[in-house]
Amino acid sequence: MTTSRVFVGRLAGRGVFDPVGDRIGKVRDVLMVFRATGAPRVVGLIVEIPGKRRVFVPIGRVTSIGSGQVLTTGLINVRRFEQRGGESRMIAELIGRMVHLTPTVPGTVAVQARIEDASIERSRSGEWFVTELFVRLNKPAAPFARAESRIVQWSDVQLPTTTPGSRSAELLIQTLVDLKPADLAEALLELPQPRMHEVIGELPDDRVADALEEMSEPDQLAILAVIPQARTADVLDHMEPDDAADLISALPAATGEELLDLMEPEEAEDVRRLLEYDADTAGGLMSPSPIVLSGESSVAEGLAMIRRAEIPPAMASAVYVTHPPFETPTGEYLGMAHFQSMLRYPPHERLSSLIDAEMEAVPVSASAAEVSRRLASYDLVAMPVVDAQQRLVGVVTVDDVLDHLLPDDWRHADDEPEATA
Repeated sequence: MTTSRVFVGRLAGRGVFDPVGDRIGKVRDVLMVFRATGAPRVVGLIVEIPGKRRVFVPIGRVTSIGSGQVLTTGLINVRRFEQRGGESRMIAELIGRMVHLTPTVPGTVAVQARIEDASIERSRSGEWFVTELFVRLNKPAAPFARAESRIVQWSDVQLPTTTPGSRSAELLIQTLVDLKPADLAEALLELPQPRMHEVIGELPDDRVADALEEMSEPDQLAILAVIPQARTADVLDHMEPDDAADLISALPAATGEELLDLMEPEEAEDVRRLLEYDADTAGGLMSPSPIVLSGESSVAEGLAMIRRAEIPPAMASAVYVTHPPFETPTGEYLGMAHFQSMLRYPPHERLSSLIDAEMEAVPVSASAAEVSRRLASYDLVAMPVVDAQQRLVGVVTVDDVLDHLLPDDWRHADDEPEATA
């Protein structure tokens, strides 16, 4: 081994390569098992490979750790990682845990400290063990006093059978921060339930909202059950209105109404409007926040609206032109200006000269099947929705339709595992 000891905090995110230098993935966690006596034994790495799949790489397949990278034999099983009983994840479950340091003077009280990092070391037999812990002691009560930190041996700490209070999730959150919403949701659901709740407690509201939007309804409800109601309302404020409406409709009516009262008025108004429609209609599937401009607006203005980072790709495929007002429900719907069409015109051109007026909007009462048929027929990723007065009330995107048409457990479906070399 290039390195016989390494701290896990530095190992997180490190690239994993095969013998010829091709990148396999990156380290997400280290898996260990506690022993009746002695330090925990490391059994392998949890590695994220292309496709955001997390797989298990036995420590015996690791040939080198050092110089900012991990080398393996190149032989891995790409079956999705599933944690088994008796196994623990160091970043997800050990780091951040409160422990007691063994008193150096007999008869004195054990000092409490928090694990902030841990080292793993290879023994002469070739096995890897958790050997040292970097801990931070509780801050003294004296003014201006600083919390002491130190490196201690595993044998110098006592792990409580139950850990009171919340554990710091800072390092774990650092490994999740770059994940896309669907991958964040999957990573959270892989965690042991107590740890998942702790991480959610420290994640920003907008990231919790991103994750919830990618979860199945049972998982969403299980998480909401442990979040304070006031925070649930804040999370719902950050969700897309159609996703928030779906979630609220799954709750008891009284609970849903309480949450709507706690939400920001503008966000709650959008959700209340969506709740008026059946779930399998265009009104129940749509998002009430499309990009709406007047016909006098320029191509440059339309492109500027599309460029905004918070606009989802499907919603950014077109700008919708109406008479005032320009908030849904708008004035009379006039047509849509496709993104590609805007790229072909000079920036000063008015949108009224390039709108597609022949593309009929779907009525708010149209079935999900009808919306799907039209999206497929016209090769669109988004379809405008109008009410009986021909006012634009929202837009249905292809991902809204797919979420509705796919089976409830589609997020948990997995491909057959394959071996790779």
